[in-house]
Amino acid sequence: MTKPIEGEKKVFMTGNEVVAWAALAAGAEIMYGYPITPQNEIMHYWTRMAPKYGRKFLQTEDEISAGFTCTGGVLAGKRAFTATAGPGNTLMQEPMSMAEMMRIPTVLIVCQRGGPSTATVIYSQQETTMTCYGGNGEGFRIVYSTATHQELFDYTIKAFNTAWKYRFPTFVLGDGYQSKMRESLSIYDPEARNIEMVRAEPYVVKGGVPGENRDPAHLRNTYNMEEELYEVIMDHAREYEKIAPEIIEYEEYECDDADVLLVAHGVVSRAAKGAVKELRQDGKKVGHFKPVTLRPFPEKELLERAKAAKQVIVIESAYGQLDKLVKSHLYGCSTPIAQYFRPGEGITIEEVVQETKKYL
Repeated sequence: MTKPIEGEKKVFMTGNEVVAWAALAAGAEIMYGYPITPQNEIMHYWTRMAPKYGRKFLQTEDEISAGFTCTGGVLAGKRAFTATAGPGNTLMQEPMSMAEMMRIPTVLIVCQRGGPSTATVIYSQQETTMTCYGGNGEGFRIVYSTATHQELFDYTIKAFNTAWKYRFPTFVLGDGYQSKMRESLSIYDPEARNIEMVRAEPYVVKGGVPGENRDPAHLRNTYNMEEELYEVIMDHAREYEKIAPEIIEYEEYECDDADVLLVAHGVVSRAAKGAVKELRQDGKKVGHFKPVTLRPFPEKELLERAKAAKQVIVIESAYGQLDKLVKSHLYGCSTPIAQYFRPGEGITIEEVVQETKKYL
């Protein structure tokens, strides 16, 4: 069968279209989903294209079901994924908590919208905390925060490999602006860039006889004894901390001599980077640190830059969700931390420049 993408090509499309193409390129076999704005078009594009390449789709009765059927598909050995936003993300935290506890490699694309509840269907970064630490559990998950359509494509593909390699739920955090706006990017067949996709394997209905020619599978999500639960969680914690250095990603822009360090993630980092360019032209020593992985967080790298600066400014389209992450990881650092919060609103380069000048 023809590949969805042959080689590499330049395109101009919306973020939701990007996700659908990336999932096809990554070899995703089935999407489970339920409609919610601004995620809907991921489902629409997927259902339009998937049959051409032998892929499948199941629309479920709600987001809880979409999350659980996705984990079921993974248990059966399918490279499955789902996508949602806002209240749907809230509902999916129950199946994602199960996936975290059972080490099921689910992939979930989140198109953030304004909260709480159904507040707006436009844009925000108000699902950061929920995506990183939602549900009951300890937040043993991997969260990529994307700023551009190119990153949305790259990290959607990467999410499938990360999930299956490390066996932790993996999230790609986007937003309503990315979902709806069009932007140019390069889409590609992973093979063209020497990216080898990790093979999906079934957790259940495996061949052979358990205990004879293969190890038995112990797929548990309930524990009657506190000591049992403690041991399992501590095993997960040790493994998560061990693999974290391999997963952590971040970007730095003009940080080497920065007196003022702007910290932002996702689409807001575009405004932060643009502000740094403008302020540098005026001779101002400003830099930008962008965490790409919010879980696990690039703590050591940010701490090193924060210590060298005279001022840190956290910029986000939420009321302190990134700020809490930053402060928890910069505990003990004496550099003052200021905030620029615009919950549910877009942030422009001009606004960041004006805010930064207060500290120069």
